[in-house]
Amino acid sequence: MALRKTDFMDIWLIDTQEGTQLRPESIHGMLWLQTHFEEAHWESIASKSVLLPFKDAQELSHDAKKAGLRINYLPSLAITRKL
Repeated sequence: MALRKTDFMDIWLIDTQEGTQLRPESIHGMLWLQTHFEEAHWESIASKSVLLPFKDAQELSHDAKKAGLRINYLPSLAITRKL
């Protein structure tokens, strides 16, 4: 099933072996993340190169959902080595 325009996410959280990758996908997601991380981390967040520990990613996801953001979590079982 393909994603529709209305299914667009603000933030993706993708589990990897090294941690949970944080991927802002909308301006709302990036702005919300900027209110939760120091300015020194904004460039890394924008370039999608931040890995969070699993527990921190869960807490961030919970807080973001409470704030009304659309979050999609992709567990590591769904990722293949071909990606």
